[in-house]
Amino acid sequence: MGTISARTRADGTTAYTAQIRLKDQGVIVHTEAQTFTKKALAQAWMKRREAVLEEQRATGGLSKDKITVGDLLDAYVQQSEGITEWGRSKKADIARLRTCGLAAKDARLLTAADIIDYAKRRRIDDEAGPATVLNDIVWLRQAFLSGATMFDIKQPVVAADAAKLELFRMKVIAKPAQRKRRLSADEEAKLGDYFGSRDARAQIPMLDIFKFALLTARRQEEICRIKWVDIDFEKGTCWLDDVKHPTQKKGNRREFRILKPALEIIQSQPNKADEVFPYNSKSVGAAFTRACHFLEITGLRFHDLRHEATSRLFEKGYSIQEVAQFTLHESWATLKRYTHLKPENVPER
Repeated sequence: MGTISARTRADGTTAYTAQIRLKDQGVIVHTEAQTFTKKALAQAWMKRREAVLEEQRATGGLSKDKITVGDLLDAYVQQSEGITEWGRSKKADIARLRTCGLAAKDARLLTAADIIDYAKRRRIDDEAGPATVLNDIVWLRQAFLSGATMFDIKQPVVAADAAKLELFRMKVIAKPAQRKRRLSADEEAKLGDYFGSRDARAQIPMLDIFKFALLTARRQEEICRIKWVDIDFEKGTCWLDDVKHPTQKKGNRREFRILKPALEIIQSQPNKADEVFPYNSKSVGAAFTRACHFLEITGLRFHDLRHEATSRLFEKGYSIQEVAQFTLHESWATLKRYTHLKPENVPER
């Protein structure tokens, strides 16, 4: 009736989750789980709870409670706590899904029509874009996959897969469009002048960070995490912790190449903290956004500087495998989408 599973937390310690499931004619009528630091504690809890539940079942006190979509979302969050580090956007998406009308539905009876109706309402009532709604379906399916294992309920996964195919066909959902925004010379000059005129009285040296981003292709949060101790000025390289990865969110330590002009920017910074740029990455992004608004530069994000820097590396003649040493892209195929070279920079041969 009960099982114990061991999981490794983000800090390297082991957690033991004791889970109890009761079935009636193949349908789960009760489930509960608790996580402990020791296996013996998990076994003791499970033994006590099984005895109580058996007594309740014998006296008819255990009713057939439905398992809702919200229950699956809650269980998905619980199973990931302390093990998988989620980004802010995923946490917000899961929290919103937990409060939507779909959350109250019995997961055992969920249909593709239910999910399609939800997606349509998101597009119309919330004015959500097709890529945003696709994200909802992706997170729902992740929770359903977890539920298929934890609660032995496979219907939600079947419903989600069928709904996703139909929603793509109906163009209710779609993959996000690839950005091709390049920074123009005029925009670069305006931003440089703007930051240069304000940095003397500003806490964050935005001009240096702006130039550094265009030289290194680093994300704003990565720039704010670079440490003095990890820089090798002789080799022209730097180590960076927790580099973005499709599956590995923590502990992905990688070494990347830094060009000489970027190293000179680093050397010009005051060495007063462990980090070269010891600033809040959100504040850096906000300062960049304010500058664009003030200068009436539309459609430009700080992340576009990574795109611009990557494209400039290709324009300098670096190969894909060489550019990857700067940008730390895991896939060369993914890196290809950043090669939006300007036609005038293609040389005659």
